[in-house]
Amino acid sequence: MTTDMKPNKIFTGLSLTLFTTLLMGSCTKLDETPYDKVIASEFLQTKDDVVRDFLRPFEHAYWSIQGNGELFYLNEDASDELMTPSREGDWFDGGTYQRVHYHTWTSQDGFTSSAWNALYQGVDFATNSLEDIEKIDPVKFDMTEAEKEDFAAELRTLRAWFYLRLFDYYRNIEIITKVQGESQGQPQSTPQETFNFIEKELKDAIPKLPTRQDLGENALGRWTKAGAAALLVRLYLNAEVYIGQDKFSECAQLCQDIIDGKYGSYTLEDTWDAPFAWDNGESPENIFAFPSSFGYTHWQYTSGMYWWMGPYNAPDYFGFTDWGQMNTRYALQPGRDVDSVEYPFQLGKPFIKFQKYPDDLRLKKYKNLGNSRREGMFLYGYLTYTNENGQPDTVRSTRGYTLFCRDQVGHFFYTPPGKAPSDKESNMNHADQNSGVWPVKYPYYPSGDDHKISSAYAEIRLAEIYYSLAECKYRTGDKAGAAALLNAVRKRNYPAGSSSLYKADGSQLTDQEMLDEWGREFLVEGRRRIDMIRWGVFTTGTWWDKKPDADKHTEIFPIGIDVLNINPQLKQNPGYN
Repeated sequence: MTTDMKPNKIFTGLSLTLFTTLLMGSCTKLDETPYDKVIASEFLQTKDDVVRDFLRPFEHAYWSIQGNGELFYLNEDASDELMTPSREGDWFDGGTYQRVHYHTWTSQDGFTSSAWNALYQGVDFATNSLEDIEKIDPVKFDMTEAEKEDFAAELRTLRAWFYLRLFDYYRNIEIITKVQGESQGQPQSTPQETFNFIEKELKDAIPKLPTRQDLGENALGRWTKAGAAALLVRLYLNAEVYIGQDKFSECAQLCQDIIDGKYGSYTLEDTWDAPFAWDNGESPENIFAFPSSFGYTHWQYTSGMYWWMGPYNAPDYFGFTDWGQMNTRYALQPGRDVDSVEYPFQLGKPFIKFQKYPDDLRLKKYKNLGNSRREGMFLYGYLTYTNENGQPDTVRSTRGYTLFCRDQVGHFFYTPPGKAPSDKESNMNHADQNSGVWPVKYPYYPSGDDHKISSAYAEIRLAEIYYSLAECKYRTGDKAGAAALLNAVRKRNYPAGSSSLYKADGSQLTDQEMLDEWGREFLVEGRRRIDMIRWGVFTTGTWWDKKPDADKHTEIFPIGIDVLNINPQLKQNPGYN
């Protein structure tokens, strides 16, 4: 099912340009012809118009990974992985991040409405484009019927991806399959009805979707058979959470089929950083990725995600000066108190979980090696660099003290390493700019590097399929099978012959180790919250500055009051006002 339309070649520029044009057209004088409405029958005149229509929801989809940060931090800051503490008054923001961390959010919190709206906007975009494309005569646009079916199947898959995320966040949602000519929302579906809808959409789409090999050089940013199957894996892996039904056997079969190449050929990378490198759009491990480049869109490199996941002046260390300085919005939660004593709880402590296997190559301090290469995945300790005068220098805070980044939270200020401050307080309201270790999943090459911001965003990796199958096997008691699958991925994280690989019999695997390993491999990839919920610890567990919740109602978010006011058919989720 090959197409010569090459939509990915214009993905990052064309759909954004179209969106900008539509927005500009809505600002008109009263005596001019209004351009804020585009009628499909008038807009779709050429094949390129069809491609533009097809691509528009993909641009929004890429943006929605972070969604101004909210869609990202609702998964990460609510878990035991990331934190956004108040640092000397910075990042208090009315207590928003404290409420996310402590699970004390309410329907009055703006993010409860904006996350809903952002995802439903994606549903609307995908549905509108789907309706447009279903109406066209492919002959008129020099298209084949197979190409038309492909575009429609991809849009259904994209919409199912939006619905899966809505389902995960809110559970009790409305299913919208028509937007043109509609003026009001739909009643809420039950979780079972939503599960069935997503499952059917994906199953129906798979036969009509291309494989990665069908698309060839046009595969980046396109939904394929393997991509849709991987979404089914996510649905089945979490079915007990979503609908109270065990779907692990269905999940395992799908995982095995993907690994065996039933939906196209994919292979694991040999190095840990390859799925995130500047040329990862060609990675055989990445099943679905959003194309990115410095000159066009690069949403994971913005303040909603990784750009504000570092010390304020970290760009001096990277040598990347195009965008000014970073900010300390996100950092790893600490594993040690201000006296450098490891906390006793089992959850959280992400950096210590990496240090459990000290020969992990990812534990090296992040360093750019030149020629679009790097090593290491974390920023910690002193961050030294050569300044503009050619002199050795060290990254400083905005308050003037030299930074020593540590796996602790408190008011350290000028306290040197190895010393403890007299102030022992450590919580979400008591941090400074030294507090925390920062992960660097995607590289920041120096400004003079040709590939300084070029990495595609890897939404689905083959490693996820291996880990999902490993979990299914573990849950059936097959620890040896689980260990073999995990080691197939983990071996690239350690030197050859490392003793850090799991024993062949899987005897080291426990519920906690399985959850820890999910956290290591998929650190800051936006899935920690649902993994914790699936393993039964999101509301019952204890981690840094976080006690267990009173009950399980916080496993889903409230529907925002602004959303409820617009659609009176909606009922609030249980446990919320």
